[in-house]
Amino acid sequence: MGVALPHLMTDLSITATAAQWLTTAFMLTMAVVIPITGFLLQRFNTRPVFMAAMALFSAGTLIAAIAPGFEVLLVGRIVQATGTAIMMPLLMTTVMTLVPASSRGKTMGNISIVISVAPAIGPTISGIILSVLDWRWMFILVLPIALGALALGAARIKNVSTPRAVPLDVFSVVLSAFGFGGFVYGLSNLSSSSAGWLPLGVGVVALAGFVLRQLFLQRTDRALLDLRTFTSRTFTTVVLMLSVSMMALFGTIILLPIYMQTVLGLDALATGLLLLPGGLTMGILAPFVGRIFDRFGPTVLLVPGTIVVSAALWSMTLMTERTEPWMLLIAHVAMSAGLAFIFTPLFTSGLGSLRPSLYSHGSAVVGTVQQLAGAIGTALFIAVMSAQIATLTAEGISEVSATASGVHAAFVVGACISLLAIPAAFLVRRPVESPESAYAH
Repeated sequence: MGVALPHLMTDLSITATAAQWLTTAFMLTMAVVIPITGFLLQRFNTRPVFMAAMALFSAGTLIAAIAPGFEVLLVGRIVQATGTAIMMPLLMTTVMTLVPASSRGKTMGNISIVISVAPAIGPTISGIILSVLDWRWMFILVLPIALGALALGAARIKNVSTPRAVPLDVFSVVLSAFGFGGFVYGLSNLSSSSAGWLPLGVGVVALAGFVLRQLFLQRTDRALLDLRTFTSRTFTTVVLMLSVSMMALFGTIILLPIYMQTVLGLDALATGLLLLPGGLTMGILAPFVGRIFDRFGPTVLLVPGTIVVSAALWSMTLMTERTEPWMLLIAHVAMSAGLAFIFTPLFTSGLGSLRPSLYSHGSAVVGTVQQLAGAIGTALFIAVMSAQIATLTAEGISEVSATASGVHAAFVVGACISLLAIPAAFLVRRPVESPESAYAH
């Protein structure tokens, strides 16, 4: 979607602030739905949960493919996100259940290959499609793949969990929707008007109510999202670092295509090709990172990884109207390599520091924070960029120069945020395997 946003802005006659909701709403929906997956993974078997997830993703892809305008396209993205939200915690919980601690780093590294290569190939394929076809074909071509995955799951997925009767607290679901939704919606609208402060305030109050509600319900094991996961210092540190990393990653992903196409004048295909090496770098490094983690632990990976990511973001603050594409390529590859050193140790150390009974809740917390931070990063970067562009264009500055300045301002914010992860990297410890988790089915 990142590569397609400039095309959609033109074809659908929408602003950058509106267009970014095709990405933000996807992540926001995941942040709202993922807490419910803690309940789903305890209440239902593995196979029906997988089937529901892929069916929703397929339905959302179909809606987006036939959407007559922006509103229906947004609905399609939300339905897609509902299915995706279920898939990631299901994957993580299954891995933590089946894989012994001694080889989790390797397994998470292999999973990271898929998670890394998919976004790497996505922008390139989008660029190729948009250079010859309408944007709808991005969804039309994905639909048979989604349906194929659904059919494969129906034939091969086996139940590996033991369902138990657990209650669903509807009030918690409502509070999470208003909390996460209001927070990100308000943040994304601060750049265009002061009207964003009201939903932002509602979001903060609802999130506070959500937290208090979970603290009360977890006394009797009825919490939608069990916050006892945060009694682990390692897990809490991981959540902080993951938040910073996801804000930087998703903010960069949405800004770079706008910068490359609006400021540098590159087409969609060239934009996708420039983003490809970075994603492939993450995929290539992932298995090696997993093996290093299993042997040496997280510190030797996280410390250099956070430093490299921060350095790459600071280098992106130097981009101007005359920046050569190869300089941008180097910065993006460096950031991708740093992130490759970060994600596998964070996922493995964070979830591994919990007792097995909290795996499903830990997976849900990680997934929620991951998507919420990504949505906040996207909204924040776009808000900073849009505010700067509005100020400069009002002064008669050209659109290209104003956009370059706006991108610079957004990357300065992202680079400052990235500094928070460096000292936190020293606090993450290798989890000690407990006897009750040292088994594999």
